[in-house]
Amino acid sequence: MASNKNINITLKIWRQKNAKTKGSIETYKLDNVSTDSSFLEMLDQLNEQLVGERKEPVAFDHDCREGICGMCSLYINGQAHGPASKVTTCQLHMRSFKDGDTIYVEPWRSKAFPVIKDLIVDRSSFDRIQQAGGFVSVNTSGNTIDANATPVPKHDGDRAFEAAACIGCGACVASCKNGSAMLFVGAKVSQYALLPQGKVEATQRVLNMVRQMDEEGFGNCTNTGACEVECPKGISLENIARMNREFLFASVK
Repeated sequence: MASNKNINITLKIWRQKNAKTKGSIETYKLDNVSTDSSFLEMLDQLNEQLVGERKEPVAFDHDCREGICGMCSLYINGQAHGPASKVTTCQLHMRSFKDGDTIYVEPWRSKAFPVIKDLIVDRSSFDRIQQAGGFVSVNTSGNTIDANATPVPKHDGDRAFEAAACIGCGACVASCKNGSAMLFVGAKVSQYALLPQGKVEATQRVLNMVRQMDEEGFGNCTNTGACEVECPKGISLENIARMNREFLFASVK
């Protein structure tokens, strides 16, 4: 195994006070970056340097740093979550870069994801889509049925589980030339459409979620597949096809 080494890099980072002000790319030199550090740890190092120079640190989003929450979403050198495949930004390590590299770091670009500050965007549009129907209403009167009492075919269970792996990071939107959220919505519709617990509200769910998606200002799908390629969880385009079938069925029912 290769031993740890340090590299020197140049960072071109998008700085923007808020959604109403113009932003710009600013350049920073950062030396002695460990190749064992994660991309976010590198940004921590940069911010320590900026604070030491009495400059404002770069605002970026993060939470779990374990590839689960999706909050670390960044556009790195023109790719959602950076050059590595099927990883989130927090799982990307500096060994993916070379000494002397120039790295461009930008926030998601979408009308529905306005910039809050620097590299942080507002993804509450995803929350509103989920609230429109991405759930199963449960009777909590004490007469609920144990989940294991409802048999589910393994194939359907596996597909539902794969769809449910979506972490709502927004890479699909950022990667799409139309800023479409259909992979996200397709995954959320699919995880319920495939299970018997989701059948009861299936019609209203897909109609409400698609309507909310359109109201949020997301674009439409052109099936180029960039969303699946850049998705850190490998969510399949099949979920978009399933959502379209569910929507057409619900529209004529």
